[in-house]
Amino acid sequence: MAIVGAIIGAAAGGWINDAYGRKKATLLADVVFALGAIVMAAAPDPYVLILGRLLVGLGVGVASVTAPVYIAEASPSEIRGGLVSTNVLMITGGQFLSYLVNLGFTEVPGTWRWMLGVSGVPAVVQFFLMLCLPESPRWLFMKDDKEKAITVLSKIYEVSRLEDEIEYLSCQAEEERHKKKDVSYWQVFRSKEIRLAFLVGAGLQAFQQFTGINTVMYYSPTIVQMAGFQSNQLALLLSLIVAAMNAAGTVLGIYLIDKFGRRKLALSSLCGVIVSLVILSAAFFSQSSGSSSGIYGWIAVLGLALYIAFFAPGMGPVPWTVNSEIYPEAYRGICGGMSATVNWVSNLIVAQSFLSIAEAVGTGATFLILAVVAVIAFIFVLVLLPETKGLTFEEVERIWKKRAWGSGSNSEALLERADES
Repeated sequence: MAIVGAIIGAAAGGWINDAYGRKKATLLADVVFALGAIVMAAAPDPYVLILGRLLVGLGVGVASVTAPVYIAEASPSEIRGGLVSTNVLMITGGQFLSYLVNLGFTEVPGTWRWMLGVSGVPAVVQFFLMLCLPESPRWLFMKDDKEKAITVLSKIYEVSRLEDEIEYLSCQAEEERHKKKDVSYWQVFRSKEIRLAFLVGAGLQAFQQFTGINTVMYYSPTIVQMAGFQSNQLALLLSLIVAAMNAAGTVLGIYLIDKFGRRKLALSSLCGVIVSLVILSAAFFSQSSGSSSGIYGWIAVLGLALYIAFFAPGMGPVPWTVNSEIYPEAYRGICGGMSATVNWVSNLIVAQSFLSIAEAVGTGATFLILAVVAVIAFIFVLVLLPETKGLTFEEVERIWKKRAWGSGSNSEALLERADES
């Protein structure tokens, strides 16, 4: 039910962001999540527990839309990718900490209540810290609150750059306010350039899940046991190492995404993911052929580690970063919400189908299917994803106009600039 809640939260999150702002959307997500954690911890029966999980999911869904957009809009273009990727680090680092917290509560009376209840602590901390942070300057310009927007911008940019940013955003905000009158879910698909941007953004979110990352994270203990390690304690320990590698890989991604570029990072990441999934598939095929050698179990664990090592720096942060910067201001909330919904729906499909498919066709064949999906993802990125490193939001918008209509903008020069920077 948590993923179902996240789907609903992400779908509504875009509208909430555009209507009430990034800051209020974050505060709302924190309140809903903390409430859900309390409900789960105090649940007297399974039905109330399910309600708590739904509330937690709603909070996560809204936050998954809001955080990348808020960070991107408050970041200078030259470091935007790294700062948005920091959000992914908080997610992967949180997953690692959750393993440690759960391990710490295993011997405490009422174990599961403590495990679920303590999840609300970060939401409460973030709520009070968020009260001290400003609203997105771009959203303030959109709402014609120029005075507050300038105050925020003065904290981000040096004086030498501040005046140019204010003048630039003032002009852009006027254009976006005119566009805002026509913004709707239907208009996303009617406008050719917005449709192209959404296709790429939603496609990246879908491929992030269908290449198997949350399968690996959710079921890493099960995968380790499938590989022949029957000890629950050893399986959990190896899963903890997997979670730590995921967080460490994201740190590397923060550095590379603004140095290497979004497109190159995604392509190199997918190359490694394909190789890793083939190794996993081969290990399980060899084990199922009746070989008694324990080497195949270790090969499977190696494949699992390589998968995380390649996925975490690239396909982990790239979809969220790209989705935070490829849409025009007027559509950023609504398209970000729609693409995040695609991510959560894909997450649900993979999570619910992995073990069933593995049981039906075998674990080796399942990983081979994921490898084929990764190959398709590689082709998708190679053909459709432009490089956006170092470009302003408006420069990225002109690239989509060029792709949609074939003329009327200097996107070739922008693409060349992004590749060289």
